[in-house]
Amino acid sequence: MSAVLPPLGTDPSAAGPAPAAPGLRRTVIADAPAAGAARPAAGRRARGWLVLPWLVPAGLIGVWHVLAVTGQLSSGVLPGPLDVLRTAWQLALQGTLVHDILVSLRRVALGFLLGSGTGLALGFLVGLSALARGLLDRSLQMVRTIPHLALVPLMILWFGIGEEPRILLVAMGSLFPVYLNTMSGIRNVDPKLVELGRSYGLSPFALVRSVILPGALQPILVGVRYALGVAWLTLVVGETIASRDGIGYMVQNARELLRTDIIVLAIGLYAIAGWLADLLTRLVERRVLRWHPSYAKGASA
Repeated sequence: MSAVLPPLGTDPSAAGPAPAAPGLRRTVIADAPAAGAARPAAGRRARGWLVLPWLVPAGLIGVWHVLAVTGQLSSGVLPGPLDVLRTAWQLALQGTLVHDILVSLRRVALGFLLGSGTGLALGFLVGLSALARGLLDRSLQMVRTIPHLALVPLMILWFGIGEEPRILLVAMGSLFPVYLNTMSGIRNVDPKLVELGRSYGLSPFALVRSVILPGALQPILVGVRYALGVAWLTLVVGETIASRDGIGYMVQNARELLRTDIIVLAIGLYAIAGWLADLLTRLVERRVLRWHPSYAKGASA
């Protein structure tokens, strides 16, 4: 086979690029849709992970509905899901359901802000200062071991049957999870990072803001998530103290009237409220911890 040479005096590169081999062209064209096909697969996986957590609740509700419809589950023991939804609709039309939910939300919000704010301040103080740790930590640990629900009679004696005992009980339930996680998170920050910040001449405030707070932020938010669950748990007991509104009052009143459908509805409302509070905290985690490797791709704690 003889090679075709360009004419003398011409630049071989001026003739333009050599035509691509047919086999190479077919390979590039055949492989082109593969990159686009990865996106629908990733979307399907994302939708699958969104649906997966709801399979167990949906299955339990389905079994509950079947048992109620077939008569194997007495309505006096546990009414069916449709009966509970019907009761919720009736209470919503009367206006009492929305009112009780808003009252409970207000109590949880006030108590949680008071307790978590105090726990955050004490956690920073004890975590940053050896003097404060020696002065306060042992006393706080002793108070932490006291069941705060056992203080209900004392709260009534001190503050009466108004809003103060309920809010203070929620605050006490929210204080120690935030305090413990904040203190331990600050004390477990890598000392090498702290020394590096000092070597760069950071002021104490800048050191806390730029080094210590980011290092302790993850355990602090875990404490906030746990404190929200304890807040709702405490509210269940707090609203039974001579209350005239709220979800706890709705449960107390339904127990005296033997309305199991309202009791089940209240339990469902507590579950939904706890889930929404946890979801909100996880969204905050993803927002403020974008730099963390565990949250770089939207993973939750």
